[in-house]
Amino acid sequence: MRTTPAPRLAGPEASDRPAVTIGAGPLTVDDVVVVARHDAPVELDPAALAAVDASRAIVDGLAADPVPHYGISTGFGALATTFIPGDRRAQLQASLVRSHAAGSGAEVEREVVRALVLLRLSTLMTGRTGVRPVVCETYAAMLNAGVTPVVHEFGSLGCSGDLAPLAHVALAAMGEGEVTDATGERLPAASALEAAGIAPLVLREKEGLALINGTDGMLGMLALALHDLGALLTTADVAAAMSVEGLLGTDAVFADDLQALRPHPGQAASAANLRAMLAGSPIMESHRGPECTRVQDAYSLRCAPQVHGAARDTLAHAASVARAELASAVDNPVLTPDGRVESNGNFHGAPVAYVLDFLAIAVADVASMSERRTDRFLDKARNHGLPPFLAHEVGVDSGLMIAQYTAAGIVSELKRLAAPASVDSIPSSAMQEDHVSMGWAAARKLRRALDGLTRVLAIEVMTATRGLALRAPLRPAAGTGAVATLVGGVVPGPGADRFLAPEIDAVVGLVAGGEVVAAAGSAVGTLR
Repeated sequence: MRTTPAPRLAGPEASDRPAVTIGAGPLTVDDVVVVARHDAPVELDPAALAAVDASRAIVDGLAADPVPHYGISTGFGALATTFIPGDRRAQLQASLVRSHAAGSGAEVEREVVRALVLLRLSTLMTGRTGVRPVVCETYAAMLNAGVTPVVHEFGSLGCSGDLAPLAHVALAAMGEGEVTDATGERLPAASALEAAGIAPLVLREKEGLALINGTDGMLGMLALALHDLGALLTTADVAAAMSVEGLLGTDAVFADDLQALRPHPGQAASAANLRAMLAGSPIMESHRGPECTRVQDAYSLRCAPQVHGAARDTLAHAASVARAELASAVDNPVLTPDGRVESNGNFHGAPVAYVLDFLAIAVADVASMSERRTDRFLDKARNHGLPPFLAHEVGVDSGLMIAQYTAAGIVSELKRLAAPASVDSIPSSAMQEDHVSMGWAAARKLRRALDGLTRVLAIEVMTATRGLALRAPLRPAAGTGAVATLVGGVVPGPGADRFLAPEIDAVVGLVAGGEVVAAAGSAVGTLR
């Protein structure tokens, strides 16, 4: 399974997108997605930039004070009580960034780094960090020029925030380290900044610290995950409907009054999607008579709204945490509105780390249920009259047998990824940072989990499409039929064994690009 999620629908070019204005107020998840993934330009609100300038005056005043102030005239972390003379403070800030840019491992995805830069810029623009306006302007210019710092997989413990990833970004803004340009070419940061007409930053008091103290990496990945998982949970409803239909299940259990007996909002939304997808199905009508024995379907069919709905409610909780974090000014020390500079613990990533782990649990369970539905299609004892493994010539052909193996292998991986990272604190900084969040690690494994869920759902959709075709001359419902027609455009129908990997990847593309949900919606109206 790939480390990075399957490609998402590209959407309009960046030049066709309106600019996202960054001011003192919070960004939205959609703002993060369009800037990070689709290269929408950013603009800085002039009023907020003026407030940034005003807050900088407070830092400049404290820098001249003979009394030490943390982060302005002292060292950091375990060296917080060490006073630094004025003529050494520029070196102090640069040294902080250089020493903390200590990441290792694979290069992190471009969209993640852009989200990281955007969210740090959003905090800088609150006026609570004490940086000069030029720092904000430099980060905005880098985003707009497509200059993306090279950030590595390992280095963040999620406290004090995402130190190493943010330090690699700050290093690039100083004209050091490596970046990729708008074409994807990797080159020295100094060369990329020069080509883009961006002057390298020379950091002053407090600025290095302000650039590396934040939860921006884990929050950026959470925002992207919220966007992607929302679409995948709707896809899971579509896939489940196709499986219920293709396996001659009953839709009676999805009735609105039965769902209302357990009034979880996610469950209600999922059941509504299933009802819409199965409405008017000739296949369902073919076995509605009194002779039908399928009153008690297996849980993977009957309980789909309960499981998918619980995942939806988990997603809603995670979104509420993301909204609070997007409205936060995370730095240490922080400038208060009344002019104080105060040390604090707001950089701790626990709130974000917990929901990242919670989402990984939900993802694993939704995928597990999907794989069970796929498996039922392939078992002649449970698929109600379909050939074993949906094979063309039983004994000669293996049909979709090994596609289920692939789904099962991914689900097994997702169960391992569901083990929480946020409980695995490890002390650092000479025991000053003696409890850390591991939120970055939680976010990294969630991205991998979302890729797995995309693939498992694609295999179910592909399998259900073949199962529905084998029910001919009975026809599927409008919604399920629209998806089957879409899949039929990239995957041939039932027949002799073929090279399956390209077919799986083709359907993965349809799921990841949102085309499966779009096809269903075009037939039944917007799904929830």
